[in-house]
Amino acid sequence: MNTLLFPVILAGGKGERFWPLSRKDRPKQFLSLDGSSRSLLQATADRLIELGGGWNSLWVITSSQIAEGVRQQLPDLPVENLLIESEGRDTAAAVAWTSLEIKQRYGEDAVIGFFPADHWIADQEAFAHTLNAATQLATSTAAIVTLGIKPTFPSTGYGYIEQGEKIGSFNELPAYHVNRFTEKPDRETAETFLSTGRFSWNSGMFVFRAGVVLKELHTHAPEIIEPLEQHGPDIYPQLPKKSIDYALMEKTTLAYVLPVDFGWDDLGDWNAIERLLKTEETPNVELATHVGLDTQGAIIYASNPEDVVVTIGLEDVVIVRDRNVTLVVKKERTQEIKQILKILQSDSRFTDLL
Repeated sequence: MNTLLFPVILAGGKGERFWPLSRKDRPKQFLSLDGSSRSLLQATADRLIELGGGWNSLWVITSSQIAEGVRQQLPDLPVENLLIESEGRDTAAAVAWTSLEIKQRYGEDAVIGFFPADHWIADQEAFAHTLNAATQLATSTAAIVTLGIKPTFPSTGYGYIEQGEKIGSFNELPAYHVNRFTEKPDRETAETFLSTGRFSWNSGMFVFRAGVVLKELHTHAPEIIEPLEQHGPDIYPQLPKKSIDYALMEKTTLAYVLPVDFGWDDLGDWNAIERLLKTEETPNVELATHVGLDTQGAIIYASNPEDVVVTIGLEDVVIVRDRNVTLVVKKERTQEIKQILKILQSDSRFTDLL
């Protein structure tokens, strides 16, 4: 049985909650948000090529709108390992198509891992240790393995996984059957989850053998896998738009979880910058030239180093200056950036801002 891991980067997202820095021509995965010189996509590829045996084993699936940008960001990626969606149909279709392609090339026992392009990982060594464990489990069992992040606070922005019966240890990490997946809970429910010690955050990272996931898709999502098998990717625009969680993970009995702790953030919106970069010594997170008076708890970003952001008496706000747009928003309302984008989309004056 082939135990080599074929990592797949899911790189089709828009990252709208990082607007105005993230735009159609420069989505979130093309950005560097941690102060380094590597974009999120490049950093994801960096850690995965070490696990999968080099560039020839790495795959990327992305949208037609940003495929050229992916090629520029990852020039060493083999052209045949870049799958380009004619139209985004969410993660279930992406997983199904890529799994079919890898099975065709490497067989049913090929172990595939799916990884979003916009995650931040602190401990590469622990991450590699975890992926080795997940690969062992997927190789030895008909399993769809998900990585569950040990929660550090009662988040209402993440989905949760409840662990059931322990099935053993792999690479010294305990593995559990999944009892259930729960979508983003309210605060009280999240606090209850943490108190039990049985729940982890759903990271959106999965590992399985190609044949296992394709069989499960036939059982639980035939409306996605069967058209792809019959017509190939030309059928893509007609496929239903479903997440892999909804289409498969919430239904399969083959879901297993590895609760892990390697320092993780899904970088969902501007508040993630504070989680990554805030120190006790500084009142704000400043990725800009900032002159402030009585300003604290702010996240300040400017893409042009010559721009100066001046603030007086502000608290708990996000200020982003990029090209011809300045965004000012309370930190607790960054999720509403998507609503602003809908307003901009409806007005032809603002087309260039998207």
